[in-house]
Amino acid sequence: MIDGYCQSGHYDIAFHLFEEMKNSDVEPDEMILSTILSACGRAGKLTYGKAIHDFIEENDMVVDSHLLSALIAMYTGSGSMDLAQQLFDKTSPKNLVVATAMVSGYSKLGRVEDARLIFDQIVQKDLVCWSAMISGYAESDQPQEALRLFSEMEVSGLRPDQVTMLSVMSACAHLGALDQAKWVHLYIDKNGFGGALSVNNALIDMYAKCGSLERARGVFEKMPRRNVISWTTMISAFAMHGDAGNALNFFNQMKHANIEPNGVTFVRFMDEIELGEFAAQQVLELEPDHDGALVVLSNIYAKEGRWEDVGMVRKIMNNSGISKQRGCSRIELKNEVHEFLMADRSHKQADQIYEKLDEVVREVKRVGYTPNTCSVLVDLEEEEKKEAILWHSEKLALSFGLISEKKSSSIHIVKNLRICEDCHTFMKLASKVYDREIIIRDRTRFHHYRHGSCSCKDYW
Repeated sequence: MIDGYCQSGHYDIAFHLFEEMKNSDVEPDEMILSTILSACGRAGKLTYGKAIHDFIEENDMVVDSHLLSALIAMYTGSGSMDLAQQLFDKTSPKNLVVATAMVSGYSKLGRVEDARLIFDQIVQKDLVCWSAMISGYAESDQPQEALRLFSEMEVSGLRPDQVTMLSVMSACAHLGALDQAKWVHLYIDKNGFGGALSVNNALIDMYAKCGSLERARGVFEKMPRRNVISWTTMISAFAMHGDAGNALNFFNQMKHANIEPNGVTFVRFMDEIELGEFAAQQVLELEPDHDGALVVLSNIYAKEGRWEDVGMVRKIMNNSGISKQRGCSRIELKNEVHEFLMADRSHKQADQIYEKLDEVVREVKRVGYTPNTCSVLVDLEEEEKKEAILWHSEKLALSFGLISEKKSSSIHIVKNLRICEDCHTFMKLASKVYDREIIIRDRTRFHHYRHGSCSCKDYW
């Protein structure tokens, strides 16, 4: 009975029955305890899970490998990795199921280095283990590592499943590498994953984030069945690229198809700065050092040009030991992704890149460019600020694209943060001077720069 309620997700009823069982002087066995502990992990009931752990120890129950696995899975499912690690250290030999739970638990918390340490210790890895590690990299802003690990898995002889491919597509979408996205799509069709609804939805998202609305729409049009996620993802794709007309058109088509929009669908049409600021401030009242809320609040103030408020938030972050994510820009060339940080000189063509950047700066200054240093908050002299802003990662990526890509081709750049006002102006003028289309995907949307203008109409 308890197992049945756990399987159907009725955890509270299962917990109630378990308490009735104990009160009836019926001693639970290892199987029942394992079932209840697994339910605690899935339901995030850490306190209750700890109470069961105490019950096991107080009654001197034998903890076999199966029950130990359930305890570790409960702690990993509840995000208590330190307690899980203590139990894991006691296991010998290391059970594959338990080790995989540790990999998954660390990955979900963004502790991919810890996850990788355990992953590398596993001699015989199964598909679930590989998929957990690939997913960890994909969700922790390390898409290239996710794709690299996927290649290693293929070499090992294991065939991926749908879950693995969803993580691979997420990594490609994050990376913004269109050539790799095309390869993944071919792989999906070749290996028979193309019929799954969730896979097609992920393909739409991947192509949209890699800059190909045409391919995203092509996948959508060929889908034999669509759900609200399919429509919302397509609407989001148009909105991300600044195509409000098609976004609204698809929204109307969605209603005519009797697909009920959800909250996520409506959010795609909204840009609620006041709501975002209010939400972030409410979180900070409860948890003053919440790093996510502080970063969100900083970005909101930057978007509104409230630089004094940005400085105040950054000061709080510095005093709390919270670091802002470093700006990073990526550009794909011949199926290889090149990554740049601010003032980065690690690239093998660094001398050529900086020489080209100097040329671009001279050319855009001739048509009116002046470095905008208002967003540079560090304590530098004005000339130093101008120099620092000229070395932003997207400018380096642009310069690399100009010396590497054909003159007739567009330059595609993916930026992990919101593009600053200076770089936005710089890209508009560069597109005019060099008569090139420059496409940048930043954290919030796509910017298509053509002939000195941007598709966002200078609102992003």
